[in-house]
Amino acid sequence: MSKRTIVSMPGDGIGKPVLDETIRVLEAAGFEANYVEGDIGWEFWRSEGNPLPQRTLDLLAEHKIGLFGAITSKPKDEAFDELDPKLQAKSLVYSSPIVGLRQHFGLDICLRPCRTYKGNPLNFIRRAADGGVDEPGVDVAIFRQNTEGLYGGVEWSNPPEQVHEALMTHPKFVSNFGDTPVEEVSVSTRIFTKKATERILRAAFEHARKYDYKSVTVCEKPNVIRETSGMMYKMAQQIQKADFPNIELWNTNIDAQMMWLTKNPENYGVIVAGNMFGDIVSDGFAGLIGGLGFACSAQYNPETGIGVFEPTHGSAPKYADYPVSIVNPIAMVESACMMLDFIDEQAIATKIRIAVATVVAEGKVQTYDMAKMTGRADVVEKGAASTTEMADAIIAKL
Repeated sequence: MSKRTIVSMPGDGIGKPVLDETIRVLEAAGFEANYVEGDIGWEFWRSEGNPLPQRTLDLLAEHKIGLFGAITSKPKDEAFDELDPKLQAKSLVYSSPIVGLRQHFGLDICLRPCRTYKGNPLNFIRRAADGGVDEPGVDVAIFRQNTEGLYGGVEWSNPPEQVHEALMTHPKFVSNFGDTPVEEVSVSTRIFTKKATERILRAAFEHARKYDYKSVTVCEKPNVIRETSGMMYKMAQQIQKADFPNIELWNTNIDAQMMWLTKNPENYGVIVAGNMFGDIVSDGFAGLIGGLGFACSAQYNPETGIGVFEPTHGSAPKYADYPVSIVNPIAMVESACMMLDFIDEQAIATKIRIAVATVVAEGKVQTYDMAKMTGRADVVEKGAASTTEMADAIIAKL
C-alpha cells in the first residue's frame, strides 16, 4: 500500500522549526508518509507578489491533507513597502494566505479544542471558597465558522459610488454616516449565509453527541448584531429541537463569555461562533490551558475531504532568528494529532497524546513558556528545553 502524501507548509518565522519537529514525532510514532513542501508566506509575497502561489493550491488539491506552521501578516502599507520594487507598480494588495487557503477550498469548519494537561504549570487557577487554590479542568471544543463573517474580505475604503448608494438606502447609515464625506468612510462587511451557518452548527452538535458533551453554546451577540448573530442562534434553536433534543443549547454574548470563562470554564462543552468571535473565544480558552503553545486547530471541508491542520499561534519572527529554537512545539504536535484523527489514524494520535501528557505531567522537560521565563535567546542555557529537546522528550515516551 502506497504511503499517504502530506503537504507540509512551514510558512514564516517559527513555523519551520515546530513543523520539522512535529514530523519527527509523527515518524517516531509509526506514521509513514511522504512530505512535499508547499510554498506559502511572507517571502513569496515579497518576491512574487503572491503569498499563496497556485503551485501550492495545486499540491493541496491533489493530496488533500496539509500541515501548516505559521504565517506573518502585516498591515496594508507595510506589506506594500516590503514588496519587491519591480512589483510595486502592479497594484498588488496583500491578503492573508491562510485565509485565502480556507476560502479557496471551502475549509469552513474550524475546530479548536482546548483541554487541560494535568501538571501543566501554566494551567488556570482560581481562589477556592475555603481560601485555597482551585484548578478547574477545561475541556472545550470551539467550532469557528472559517470563511465568512468579518474575515470574508468584502470591504472598502472610500467605497465606490454604487456601494455608497446601497449603504445610503439603510436609514441607520443615513442618520449616522450620511453627512460623512465618502472618502472618509471605510466599510468591512459581516456576511453570514444559511448554508455555511447550518454546516458549522451541525458540526458542533454532532461533535457534542459523539464525545458526550452535555451542551452546545452559541457565542455571538444577537441582541445587537441582530441579523447575523440572530440568524445563527435561531438556526441553532431549530436544529437542536429537531435533531439534538438531548443536548442543551446555551446562548452567550461574546463580551459576557470572556468574563465567564475565567469564572466557570469547566461548565462549557462545545462552543460555536462566527469567524471573529470564534477567534476571540478560542484564544481566551487557550489562555486557560497554557497559552498558544498548547492551542491546536483543524480546518476542513467534509464534502471534499480536504483538511489543513495548524497551531493557532503566530509566526513570532523574533524567535525565528535565535540560534537555537526555543518555542513550544506542542500546539503543532497536537494539530498533527487532529490530522491523524481526520485520516482515521486514531491509534497513532492516541499514542502521541499520551506521550505529550506524560512529559507535561512529569515536569522534567519544559519549554521557556512552561518554565515561566521571558522568551530570550539564552533561556536554554538557563534550563528551558529547546524546541528539539521537547520533541526528543515526547519521542522518548513513545
